[in-house]
Amino acid sequence: MSVKIRFFARFRELLGTDVLATPAPGMTLSGLVKDVAGENKEGYDAIFDEQGAFREFVILMRNTKRVDTADAEKILVTDGDEVAVFPPVAGG
Repeated sequence: MSVKIRFFARFRELLGTDVLATPAPGMTLSGLVKDVAGENKEGYDAIFDEQGAFREFVILMRNTKRVDTADAEKILVTDGDEVAVFPPVAGG
């Protein structure tokens, strides 16, 4: 099984752009992001709080559809998924 995780803005600086991961069967979306982000403490801390929950400002998408971070613990990743992780977006 292969899944692509795309990090954007500050998260990209810390964790890379397009990361290919091979999650274990039954891995959740949250578990996958934790696994990959765990490679860099600063990156992990930017996305997750002290209890291991997504920070409230994190935007999570799976296959171009937004996912509520509270649901990420229940959603299983599947082969070919593309996951995107964004920090807060601001513009001007």
